[in-house]
Amino acid sequence: MKQAVARRKSTSATSAPRARTDSGPAKDQPLIEDIRLLGRLLGDVIREQEGDSAFELVEQIRQLSVAFRRDDDPKADKALKKLLEGLSGDQAVSVIRAFTYFSHLANLAEDQHHIRRRAVHERAGRSQDGRLDAALVRLQDKGIAPETVVQTLAQSYVAPVLTAHPTEVQRQSILAAEQGIAELLAERDHLTTQALLYAKGPDALTPRALAENEAQLKARVVQLWQTRLLRLTKLTVTDEIENALRYYETTFLREIPRLYAELEAQLGGTHLHPFLRMGQWIGGDRDGNPFVNADTLATALRRQSEVVLRHYLTEVHLLGGELSMAQRLAHVSPAMQALAEASPDANPHRVDEPYRRALTGVYARLAATLRHLAGGEAARHAVMPQNAYADPAAFLADLRTIEDSLRQHHGAALIAQRLAPLIRAVEVFGFHLATVDLRQSSDQHEAVLQELLATAQLEADYGALHEPARQQLLLRLLNDARALRVMGASYSAHTVSELAILETALRALRDYGREALRHAIISHTETVSDLLEVLLLMKEVGLMRGTLDSDSAVADLVVVPLFETIEDLRQAAPIMRAYYALPGIAALWQRSGGEQDIMLGYSDSNKDGGIFTSNWELYRAELALVEVFDDLADSHGIRLRMFHGRGGTVGRGGGPSYQAILAQPPGTVRGQIRLTEQGEIIASKYANPEIGRRNLETLVAATLEATLLQPTQGASPAFLQAAETLSRASMAAYRALVYDTPGFTDYFFTATPIREIAELNIGSRPASRKATQRIEDLRAIPWGFSWGQCRLTLPGWYGFGSAVDQFIHAPGADPAKQTALLRRMVKQWPFFRTLLSNMDMVLAKSDLALAKRYSDLVPDAKLRQRIFANIRAEWRRTAEALALITGESDRLAGNPALARSIQHRFPYIDPLHHLQVELLRRWRDGAGDERVKLGIHMSINGIAAALRNTG
Repeated sequence: MKQAVARRKSTSATSAPRARTDSGPAKDQPLIEDIRLLGRLLGDVIREQEGDSAFELVEQIRQLSVAFRRDDDPKADKALKKLLEGLSGDQAVSVIRAFTYFSHLANLAEDQHHIRRRAVHERAGRSQDGRLDAALVRLQDKGIAPETVVQTLAQSYVAPVLTAHPTEVQRQSILAAEQGIAELLAERDHLTTQALLYAKGPDALTPRALAENEAQLKARVVQLWQTRLLRLTKLTVTDEIENALRYYETTFLREIPRLYAELEAQLGGTHLHPFLRMGQWIGGDRDGNPFVNADTLATALRRQSEVVLRHYLTEVHLLGGELSMAQRLAHVSPAMQALAEASPDANPHRVDEPYRRALTGVYARLAATLRHLAGGEAARHAVMPQNAYADPAAFLADLRTIEDSLRQHHGAALIAQRLAPLIRAVEVFGFHLATVDLRQSSDQHEAVLQELLATAQLEADYGALHEPARQQLLLRLLNDARALRVMGASYSAHTVSELAILETALRALRDYGREALRHAIISHTETVSDLLEVLLLMKEVGLMRGTLDSDSAVADLVVVPLFETIEDLRQAAPIMRAYYALPGIAALWQRSGGEQDIMLGYSDSNKDGGIFTSNWELYRAELALVEVFDDLADSHGIRLRMFHGRGGTVGRGGGPSYQAILAQPPGTVRGQIRLTEQGEIIASKYANPEIGRRNLETLVAATLEATLLQPTQGASPAFLQAAETLSRASMAAYRALVYDTPGFTDYFFTATPIREIAELNIGSRPASRKATQRIEDLRAIPWGFSWGQCRLTLPGWYGFGSAVDQFIHAPGADPAKQTALLRRMVKQWPFFRTLLSNMDMVLAKSDLALAKRYSDLVPDAKLRQRIFANIRAEWRRTAEALALITGESDRLAGNPALARSIQHRFPYIDPLHHLQVELLRRWRDGAGDERVKLGIHMSINGIAAALRNTG
């Protein structure tokens, strides 16, 4: 930060405009200047708020940390340790806040640079991977007509699904301040561009405007510095609902209609079927979360409805101001005239303004709808709320009437700005905003049925039955019209709660529409009976009507299996084949919409078998499922949709979405894809509207290319056999460390901040499914999060190096031929290339020197030396394997943007790690107070923000 301050004169608001070049390192100069500016402003704030001594301390730690990283300087290492050991709790907190906020500010500068670079490419007419225009050009080059694209999208369903997980560390107050900074950086870019345009003429206003912009930036930095990073209390489910809704207000409600408009323009103006929608788990995902119940589901649905209806009310109000045409000057259609006449608006000032009168009536109906569905009151009342809309289709019909009249009477130019986006929003978001999924673990469904069946004296011990007997019993009950509940009987709180969730879902479908809820997801699906149990519970509350053996039985929710562990993935296709072979099942789902979502778990499969085996078993499971459902599509018209439980980090299935979708096995996309957006990655992707739209565009572009271009051809038998061999060896190496090494659990719980993460108020869900200290019981999310904090990021690479070494030097094999095969795989097989690219990224963000610092927290010297030596050796094997296969010895050789990001930010992340280790040592030794604990939790926040998709 001192460097930034030293450059104050060269980056002042009134200095000459920075050049916008597009060659070599100069193209990154605007990013460097933004980081310097924000760093200087933060340094100024620290001096003003904390004093010169606090600023100098921050700078001293930064310099020592840089020497530790860059030069591996033992003197710097010793001096840094001594300095940190001497810090008071208050000093440590102050320093951690400084580096944490700088990481946040660097993120904002990078986001703005991404937007800036995209604009440069657009002006130059260059296409980039992940952009819609690039995808459409590729389709056109392959002879695929726009009409084919339109038809494909009419049958498509693309949905990012927001989830709440215990690694979302950002407070909404922080996000709001950062949004303000992002807007000011964008404004500054605009002002700088103006300065360049008018550089040869008088432009006295731009220096003043830049100075005002800098003053506002500083104000926002002051706001950040004086705003708590951490929550004082643990998040509730309601808090998580509100956090997610913010992204709809800032990004989705406006950017999704904008994306549709751009795509339609590129396809010749054809109106597209609403294929891109939003999904939500928060409020309905009760797997491992005892705080989710019928009330949270009702709250989620009510608040979602309120957010979307208030958006519509605002847009209708503004539209009324814009459509001020007088009838004597602009004719209207008969339907439009009838809409105006039906309005309760009797204001004489609007008597000859049919559009305004009509929109006043529309507003009154929307206000009544808001009151009915969400219990809210509209902000304005020209007339009293009345005549609520029965459904979104009725609201949409009124908007279409206005649109048609404008087109017919020379008012088409007035449609695009507000009316068209509003119409599209209603088509996409309805009155429900986002589709809420229900999710529960299979053992919890079993417990409910155990009690219901025992109380009804139908089966004394359902849990003791073998699988064939369970299926037989469940099928018999699905063909019995009678309910399971006994009148007057008392049931446990768990059973009452589970049935109440389903009853609430039934009412919600009636109130909010068919898209409000679509899926009942079963975690830990291991048997066919797991699916039948949910179907029977749905029948109990009316979500399934009719008996299974009837010709009229239908179900309101799709029963969605979630296959998570390696063994579950291997059984996915056999389970689904057996399920659909049962009498009545295929016919039921054919009548119920012909959809079958299947969710694949990345996190748990990774924790179970390591990165390579997880990805390979997911690949194999998808291919096997496609084969099953190709037969079902032919016989019953049932369409398969994969739901990918991808997380933010590579160890949880994260990484670039565009490459991930294109790397899916052939035939597995077909216009159908859902994927989770988890935890801290949601803010990274969607807090900035422009960045958010770009990420949404990437999903659509990749889905189109994967569906119509089929870039992933079937891998050769040699490739498949090599992957299987690598998988076996990788899983063996991974499990040998994680599950078979004595003392590994103690190492993990001591060498990472997992215990302290569990104490953070960063999610409503417990970090572990059970009150044990076993890796098996730990949720996969905090597992990966903890490894990121100590900069080992172990779930994203461990085991691959050993696998490659064994593959190349297998008995009787020719190492040169084995190596050549692996090199062909990375060039010709997108699955393999994408997986190695993700490992490369994770290794680039890992740091053995810092990880060694964390290992020193393990009190047993022999244990830490033994385990860390194994980890270090595997890291090196993996790095060597990647270099051997790809031909690139440097990390991120193919991703210069990320390499640049790491170069800029890592000197400011390292101090957070050093401080975190020191404070963890104090806290665990009993030498810390609440300030020490606060510092630990702040450092967790800062590191997660800085590492982004490996945090």
